[in-house]
Amino acid sequence: MKRNEIHSCPELMELILQVGFLPLLDSGVRGYSAEELVDDDCRYVVFPDGGWDWPLWKWKGEMITDGHLVYGKFFDGKAGFISREWWPDFCNYRRSVHPVPEEDSIEETILLTLQEHSSLITRELRAACGFTGPKMRSRFDNYVTRLQMATRIVTEDFVYPRDKHNREYGWGWSLLTTPERLLGREACMCDRSPQESLERIKAHFHAILPEATDRQIAKLIK
Repeated sequence: MKRNEIHSCPELMELILQVGFLPLLDSGVRGYSAEELVDDDCRYVVFPDGGWDWPLWKWKGEMITDGHLVYGKFFDGKAGFISREWWPDFCNYRRSVHPVPEEDSIEETILLTLQEHSSLITRELRAACGFTGPKMRSRFDNYVTRLQMATRIVTEDFVYPRDKHNREYGWGWSLLTTPERLLGREACMCDRSPQESLERIKAHFHAILPEATDRQIAKLIK
């Protein structure tokens, strides 16, 4: 993977389908993130009038609604993409180390609420689960991140507010759902054991990141 080799959303999608896994921002492995691989013109820039542009950020919705990629906080609590080809193995392993939330736990409440509504933006899900008090936002976000790391929640799309001219603005809100609803149950099933899936993923990471250490790769997979 070479720096500045990506100039468009289709090119980035093609790369992710080839490598299978790609964090959005800094991954801890030099050069291994979408941010580091795109051309300078696709990165974050602030204009003199205070406005900003970030093509890479805007590509995310198009990339995940295309149907070939899964997006969420999968890599050490940080966001990134996984191809549909690798999702069954990734899901198989992660769910073995992050079991189903315990009955009556906060994680179960969040998951059941999301399943009941099919999909919700983060703030709607937070309100539906009763996290409306002061300092509740960061606490709730931590629970949702854990459920994404466990492959129980993924991002379906991004929703943007609109100004008086009906133009989208801001960073956008994640529209959350379950992978079973988004991809189908079969896409979350694998005929290998969790250990076999782990070994297959590790071998793949070593192949695409030959200069990465075992510790760096383990941090991405765990």
